[in-house]
Amino acid sequence: MLAAFERYLRLERDLSPHTVRAYLGDVASLFAHLRATGRERIAELDITDLRAWLGEQHRAGLSRTTLARRIACARTFTAFCHRRGWLAHDPGPLLGTTKAERRLPAVLTQEQAQAALSPPVSGDPKELRDHAIMELLYATGIRVSELCALDLGDVDRERNTIRVMGKGRKERTVPFGQPAARALDAWCVRGRPQWVRDGTPPAFFLGVRGGRIDPGTVRRVVHARLAGVPGAPGMGPHGIRHTMATHLLEGGADLRSVQEILGHASLATTQLYTHVSIERLRAAYRQAHPRA
Repeated sequence: MLAAFERYLRLERDLSPHTVRAYLGDVASLFAHLRATGRERIAELDITDLRAWLGEQHRAGLSRTTLARRIACARTFTAFCHRRGWLAHDPGPLLGTTKAERRLPAVLTQEQAQAALSPPVSGDPKELRDHAIMELLYATGIRVSELCALDLGDVDRERNTIRVMGKGRKERTVPFGQPAARALDAWCVRGRPQWVRDGTPPAFFLGVRGGRIDPGTVRRVVHARLAGVPGAPGMGPHGIRHTMATHLLEGGADLRSVQEILGHASLATTQLYTHVSIERLRAAYRQAHPRA
């Protein structure tokens, strides 16, 4: 049953590998709850079981964000089982909704971003690659998975754009500026060739052994760069994405343009960054105004 659900999520829903893993873990948790309460067959699943399972998760201290995802997963799973004939009735629609928490993301100031983008002092391939990664993340706001998936043919130096495949396999083109262009050129000309091996893929960014770079390595690059910036909050590549979007809006970019650059399906997601900018404006006001 789990294998069939996984195929459905991957092939029919085309969900990301991360979401598929999370949903399978959620269903496994539901199965464990059913076994613990004496349920032996999925056909016996009803709304009472779902509510009891979610109540158990709530008492265990799971965040509202995780509970909201588990509710979404439960609805998807019960609808899938109903279509397969494994459930006579679909209890999923009877579940209530839990609003996920919308925490304002931490972002770098423009001064901190500049400090994190200090150019390499040597021609070491690792320094050239890490600098190119930081410049491209800040210039484009792409996700870490999108950066790792970049191939040489996805970077257009004539137009200074990259082609990325985002969530839901939606392709978009994102521009970048001259500082990023110089960093990418330095990596391609003086860094990348030193790591190419037999069987090296056409990946734009490589690991030291000549394979495609992985998300964990990119996260370590970002953490290491920010560790040397005084006062910078701890964050990973997604924090650089938040920072880039916030700085765009502070510079006068309109929401629709930022939505297009980030690849957000909904404008409501992009609107989160307006709240970040407003909070920073309030903080500056409280600090500067004598009657704040």
